[in-house]
Amino acid sequence: METLQNKIDFTVVISAKNANPNGDPLNGNRPRESYDGFGEISDVCLKRKIRNRLQDMKEKIFVQSDDRCDDGCKSLHDRANANAALKALSKGKNTDRDAYAKAACAEWIDVRSFGQVFAFKDDSASVGVRGPVSIQQAVSVSPVDVVSMQITKSVNSESGKEGKASDTMGMKHRVAFGLYVVNGSINCQLAEKTGFTAEDAEKIKQALLTLFENDESSARPGGSMEVCRLYWWKHDCKTPKYSSAKVHRLLSIKEKEGVSRPESIDDYDITLGELDGLSVEKYEDLT
Repeated sequence: METLQNKIDFTVVISAKNANPNGDPLNGNRPRESYDGFGEISDVCLKRKIRNRLQDMKEKIFVQSDDRCDDGCKSLHDRANANAALKALSKGKNTDRDAYAKAACAEWIDVRSFGQVFAFKDDSASVGVRGPVSIQQAVSVSPVDVVSMQITKSVNSESGKEGKASDTMGMKHRVAFGLYVVNGSINCQLAEKTGFTAEDAEKIKQALLTLFENDESSARPGGSMEVCRLYWWKHDCKTPKYSSAKVHRLLSIKEKEGVSRPESIDDYDITLGELDGLSVEKYEDLT
């Protein structure tokens, strides 16, 4: 199957209402913020959600969450060794790295999309794969208000511990409302190396459109996270005349006049510019 022949740039607009889009484990699991108060969602978090959606679409995933494991493998090493082609190619320092990478890309869509480093303790060879799909961290358009709530658990987890109070104190944090923008691109030169195809790009697009399906949790209740818009630019060649940065700047999102505290996407003016010869697929009626 032919690899991707047209560079792709994309932008996703995400809203969060009374949710924790991405907790910071080094800060009490509070929603991630910049020093200026703008909300952030890490690229690692976004790729995890894309992998989960691809897995829901019955695609083979190498980097699986433990709670979503579908092949019985307990680690990445086990998963790599369970593949007959990779195990046969793994010969320590004599490993054919190109053949190893090619076999891994053919097996798992997340490897040929995002890349992967195969480096395990009992193997002296390390194989790195650079993926064509790059995703930036999401940043909110306006500063976000983080609301904190103290919670109490009034149940004993274990019996036989007399004299110990059952109440356990804790904190939950959420973003009252935030509108986040995610930019990304798909590089054709790297797609040639991993075997990434136009069909794979369509699967990535579908994963982005349904990013928060099957993602509900206490921190992100159903309906609190939403993909509001997706803009998908498809260039007419592998190396276009417009840079990804220039394409991403076509989308302008600004607070409406008189709005001091946005509470929904309707509180923003959203405009999309044009570049000569560049077409865009717009997905704007998602809310």
